[in-house]
Amino acid sequence: MNQDLNKQFYNYLWAYILVALSGCLGNVVDSIIVGNLISENGVSAISLSKPINQFIFTLHLLINAGAGMLVGYALGQKDLEKARRLFTHALSFSLLLGLLLALFGGIIFPDQTARLLCSNEQILPLARGYMQVLLIGNPAFILMWGLSTMVGVDGQPKLVSVAVIVDNVVNLCLDIVFIQWLDWGIIGSSAATVVGHLVGIAILLSHWRKPEHRRLIPSFAGDNLGSLTSTIIKQGAPLAVASISLTLLLLSANSIVLSTLGRTGIFAFAVCMNLLQVYNLFLSGTCQTLQSLGAIQVGKGDAEGVKTVIRKAFRFITVAMVVVCVVVWIDPQLIVRLFGANEPDLISESDQALRIFALSFIPFCYIYVLMIVYKLYKHHKMALFISFALSLTVIPVLWLMAHFAPNYLWYSYLIAYLIEGIAIALIHRLRLINAFAS
Repeated sequence: MNQDLNKQFYNYLWAYILVALSGCLGNVVDSIIVGNLISENGVSAISLSKPINQFIFTLHLLINAGAGMLVGYALGQKDLEKARRLFTHALSFSLLLGLLLALFGGIIFPDQTARLLCSNEQILPLARGYMQVLLIGNPAFILMWGLSTMVGVDGQPKLVSVAVIVDNVVNLCLDIVFIQWLDWGIIGSSAATVVGHLVGIAILLSHWRKPEHRRLIPSFAGDNLGSLTSTIIKQGAPLAVASISLTLLLLSANSIVLSTLGRTGIFAFAVCMNLLQVYNLFLSGTCQTLQSLGAIQVGKGDAEGVKTVIRKAFRFITVAMVVVCVVVWIDPQLIVRLFGANEPDLISESDQALRIFALSFIPFCYIYVLMIVYKLYKHHKMALFISFALSLTVIPVLWLMAHFAPNYLWYSYLIAYLIEGIAIALIHRLRLINAFAS
């Protein structure tokens, strides 16, 4: 049994790492292509648009990621009808929200959206063009990741990895076609992303061609829709709150960095956010495995199986983070130059920022994995606290550093995550003492 679980763990892990690797390379190479074919301002425009990406991803996490864990519980309990109802409702609801966002953000209020996120007149036209296409195409993004979650939980993580890899390959190839050959500029970059998602969706839909893969089929019978929505949102809330908090953090950080360090600072910050994509490669694979395989073990009532999955997850993420950190510290300037930077001040500022952020993301990854563990054990309040604190702790620290120690601004993330780690340890200890006393 243990050997079988070990094999399952690595099957899920490597499939989801391939998914994350493809997404990471897609985002990073996308910025590299824009930096070299358009300008450094193009890289900054993409970075300033990150809150939109994060908000769209929040909708996916709130509905589909939460529902995915509930589907995993139901499949572990062999309750196919419940799994089907959850699957149907989650995809329908998230797609509806995506269409509303496309209508209001991408069609009715594109200028207001762009000005909300970008105050620099040089970067604004690029940011506006990129954001509008991104918002109009966001239903494809949500459907792509919603189907990926459900297909993975349904036992086909390898198909998910194929779909996401092809999605990103199409995106990167079309980047060059749209930006350079068709001369669409930065709009071509976001258009290529949307087309890539549509191709990925087509691949994921092939999951239902074989009869043995038709456990999850649409079903609208049974539960009251309000009750079903409430259950799904409650399960997805910690992940969604973490994502909303990260959106607020990106908005605040972009504004603070831009006003404190100007064009040089926002470029360095953009490079650091691309470094986060590399950490996210391993973090996402680990957390997706925890959510999918861990939820199935919980559904089966296999306590030892859950502990095994958690141990393996923490062991893997530790090794991965150390390796990434060492690689960054060896030659950060090589990474900076990949994004088209040639000016000495851009290289110097980014060099310093990268070294500090390489360390900062280590406690971030541990805290995020810990949040998933609390979710698995259904300690929703603790998971919700972590999801709030994960990003919102950084904002006041960042503001204080910008006002009182701007030369040390890049240390804000590291200081905030260490404070949060200490707070989580203290709260956990108090919970244990209170539980023992009662």
